[in-house]
Amino acid sequence: MSKQIQAIRGMNDCLPTDTPAWQHVEQILRQTAASYGYSEIRFPIVEMTELFKRSIGEVTDIVEKEMYTFTDRNGDSLTLRPEGTACCVRAGNEHGLLYNQEQRLWYTGPMFRHERPQKGRYRQFHQFGLEAFGIGTPDIDAEVIMLTARLWQQLGLTPYVKLELNSLGSTEARAAYRDALVSYLEQHKGMLDEDSLRRMHSNPLRVLDSKNPALTEILANAPKLADYLDEDSATHFARLQQLLTLAGIEFSVNPRLVRGLDYYNKTVFEWVTTELGSQGTVCAGGRYDGLVEQLGGKATPAVGFALGLERLVLLLQSLQLLPELPAIADIYLMALGEQAELAALSVAERLRADLPSARIMVHCGGGNLKKQIKRADKSGAAIGLIVGEDELARGEITVKWLREDKPQQTILLTELAKTLAFTA
Repeated sequence: MSKQIQAIRGMNDCLPTDTPAWQHVEQILRQTAASYGYSEIRFPIVEMTELFKRSIGEVTDIVEKEMYTFTDRNGDSLTLRPEGTACCVRAGNEHGLLYNQEQRLWYTGPMFRHERPQKGRYRQFHQFGLEAFGIGTPDIDAEVIMLTARLWQQLGLTPYVKLELNSLGSTEARAAYRDALVSYLEQHKGMLDEDSLRRMHSNPLRVLDSKNPALTEILANAPKLADYLDEDSATHFARLQQLLTLAGIEFSVNPRLVRGLDYYNKTVFEWVTTELGSQGTVCAGGRYDGLVEQLGGKATPAVGFALGLERLVLLLQSLQLLPELPAIADIYLMALGEQAELAALSVAERLRADLPSARIMVHCGGGNLKKQIKRADKSGAAIGLIVGEDELARGEITVKWLREDKPQQTILLTELAKTLAFTA
């Protein structure tokens, strides 16, 4: 007997018992994005490796350690996409969607990072992302954050998530702050962990994002990015806070919030929760005004966010905020006798044409009536239809209510669609 093949570690199946939860979440995401005027964009799973090196930054964990990169038969270095923003910008540049235009776009799909799998964090994971291009003012930052707040409202998560904000300032302001931070970290070099030492000169802002509790006091006393903000960034950030306050959205300013990707500037934000243990970020994003030009396009302001669907579904499950598992079918059709079995599929097809929104399941594989009714009940259907040979000869069918205490009735097949239109 051959050895059974299993899924790759960290790349999981989504079973029929799980897909209704995903469909529920995805439907709310799509509807909410559409309600703000955002359009869907789709792009390939595989991109040129250079795209992510130039956008995410070569000195990041994603590029250094986590990307699935390979050389194809033409000798090109290709990578399974680890995130969506760079892909969205590449597609926008390539198809002329961004320069001198405003675009509001959303996307969803699988991303890939080779990291240690843990609950809610996998090697193949799914993201929903949303990007707004061509608007440099803080009102679009506020709208994007308001959209996320509406998502939590629609999903029932508002009491369980908190918004954290920060501003990274301009490239020049961040460079001045970077020098001050490196100088400070050099003074405490002996107390830094291996990761922080490695990042201290290549990507020092990421040291602020360290989860090592031993560094808490050192980082708390580090220079504050807010003290180095340029006037434009400070004004932008103040206006954003004013807009969110007017919208009734509570937030806190977290001076250590820097995000893990190199392309962010000015606004950065995260929605966090205490319901998922150490993996507390539910949604994160910010402004990245330089990325379009960095990837070969004309300078274009941009802002967006991404959220992980696995983590979001896990949060909803843990809080018992998902709807009950739906029935597989609305109507279950059973047949007794050879002639009835031959006719059953045709009856179901006519009924599907007359009731296009109804989910109609036909019993296949034979069996007595007791067995068929048991299967009908298991499907969750509200109505059972029984085709017997005698009824078929008379052009009739029996309707059995499976969830209500009502007597079954026999009706003409020609009247079936009309009868069920009010009950199915």
